[in-house]
Amino acid sequence: MQQLSGTDNVMLFAERRNIYNHVGALMVYDVTTAPGGKVRFKDIVRHFDARMHLHPLFRRRLVQVPFGLDRPYWVADEEPDIEYHLRHIALPKPGDWRQLMIQVARLHSRPLDRAHPLWEAYVIEGLDNIPKLPPGAFAMFLKIHHAVVDGMAAVHLMRELHASTPAADGWPSSPPTIHMDREPTSIELLARSLESVPARAGRIAQVSARIGKRLLAAGRDQWPELSRGGFKAVSDKVADLIPAPAPATRFSGPVSQHRVVEGFGMPLSRIARIRGKVPGATINDVFVTVAGGAVRKYLEARGELPEESLSGLMPISLRSDASAGGNEVAGVPVQVRSDVADPIERLLAVREESIASKARAEKLGLDLLKSLFEVLPPIAASGLFLQIARSVNLTVSNVRGPDRPIYLAGAKAMCMYPVSIPADGAGLNFTAVTYNGVMWLSMVSCRTMLPDPGVFLECTQASWNELLAAADAIPAPSKPRRKVATRRARRA
Repeated sequence: MQQLSGTDNVMLFAERRNIYNHVGALMVYDVTTAPGGKVRFKDIVRHFDARMHLHPLFRRRLVQVPFGLDRPYWVADEEPDIEYHLRHIALPKPGDWRQLMIQVARLHSRPLDRAHPLWEAYVIEGLDNIPKLPPGAFAMFLKIHHAVVDGMAAVHLMRELHASTPAADGWPSSPPTIHMDREPTSIELLARSLESVPARAGRIAQVSARIGKRLLAAGRDQWPELSRGGFKAVSDKVADLIPAPAPATRFSGPVSQHRVVEGFGMPLSRIARIRGKVPGATINDVFVTVAGGAVRKYLEARGELPEESLSGLMPISLRSDASAGGNEVAGVPVQVRSDVADPIERLLAVREESIASKARAEKLGLDLLKSLFEVLPPIAASGLFLQIARSVNLTVSNVRGPDRPIYLAGAKAMCMYPVSIPADGAGLNFTAVTYNGVMWLSMVSCRTMLPDPGVFLECTQASWNELLAAADAIPAPSKPRRKVATRRARRA
């Protein structure tokens, strides 16, 4: 039995009727790689059943402390009912890409049942009218609650769920041993809560001391300037630590209950071409630049583009081990530079902004928010979480996924689209996962804020194509000529 962390608990406590904090992954599979060239639903059930033991998160369910006096606990349940968690559906005719996106959006709009382990998977057939798909291709949409995994942990779970070859590698020859937790009684849970009070008080004191120490260190750094009378310079530096408020846009209000989803792929080889022409630019810089260009095009076409840049919340992982699950992540506000029209200038501006934003966050500590969530009451922690979301316009998150192909029941995964969470105030979410040589980028919002997701997809693709074309137009740096050394002929 394991108690949820403060951050994990916020993901549960902050849910509302219009916001369910689960994340998802949409994958499309090529059945021609499977033995016999086909995959049946019972093959997928068998694959899941054989690999459930590889990751404990598939069997953890919530147990609430009576009267909500403490954070809930995860308990290891018996092997989950595969027929409950794994569902089988099909698109109606003609089975095109837009229908697939609508179906995923509908599934993503529904909450997970907290009486069961917090995941569901939907096998979707009928993809008959999607270009470039081989015959018989199917999709899978996997939903997992954000209290269970963050971005890196979700990618690790996807690796565990899939095989590294089309063959049935990793399948146990005999049933694995399952270690279950005994169901705790209400008295035991209340006793644990009472026992944790001194430890909780100690953590509050530690976090308070840590925050005070960091503020004191920041003040000490400014003392030489202050002693010389540089009040304006000091105030400017203090103001630099506080990000500017985000401008009001159509993504600033409360989101509706209904999701919209779109996505496309950006080959890493082409991203490398851009980085080769713009020294110092990272993969994440390219991703944020494309996002900034997309919202610029979309809002400008509607006469809604603000003069100042939209602000995005950029998650930063704090973990070194993704196998444990849960959330080990910080958030840094960053300007996506939607105020810059030229794509290369926007990329350079995003690069500078990303460096400055990380530096601002590191001065107070990247783990500050995580520490506060550990000691604040759930209602206060949830309020802080919602306030942070309202201080930005969108989320921009990029996670590295598997570099090589992965397989489900022998079928090769052709793509890996992340499907994440829009929030009140930040009603647009850009999330990307790199998989098998491609950055798969998804945009998630609500139907009220983004009634035409297909148009927004076109804006995002145009932003990407313009950045790539602008980078290709930059002359390649001239290489210095290499001097050819001559050897004197040996005398006989």
